[in-house]
Amino acid sequence: MTQAFPVDKLAEAISQHFPQLKVQATDTSVYLQPDELRKVASFLKETPGLEFNYLVSVTGVDYVDYFEMIYHLVSMPHNHSAIIKIKVYGREEPTLPSVVPVWKGADLQEREIYDLLGIHFEGHPNLKRIFLWDEFPGHPLRKDFWYQNPSIGSRWYQTTQVDATEN
Repeated sequence: MTQAFPVDKLAEAISQHFPQLKVQATDTSVYLQPDELRKVASFLKETPGLEFNYLVSVTGVDYVDYFEMIYHLVSMPHNHSAIIKIKVYGREEPTLPSVVPVWKGADLQEREIYDLLGIHFEGHPNLKRIFLWDEFPGHPLRKDFWYQNPSIGSRWYQTTQVDATEN
């Protein structure tokens, strides 16, 4: 079983290498700004002592006010793990740099997130829908999807009318 890499040490290493970045550490993860994601990913993969050479998963969550991307990383040589999170604001065209050039395993996961949440990944080699057909209207894992597309039909939508944009 992997051991969690100390979050404060990870945040410090990132801050020292990228002093222009705002890095925030919580108890379990490190929050980054989206702009330098690919550079930070390369740093995490290639830096001796860190060497997070395996991307376990990439997940997206819709919190209505913003999307959150969660990257679970593992270093096979050092047997430690880390969680990197990024808040992505804007519902019209949420965009992040793709990490496929760093971790090839992000390919299908980024496509899934694009398909179901509508987050665009700049520099992705083949960003297209993976589950739904090209003409499908919208992204069904967004909190506001059923309200914007009532014609698609949902038993839940017909029986429970809740405004997901209200706090």
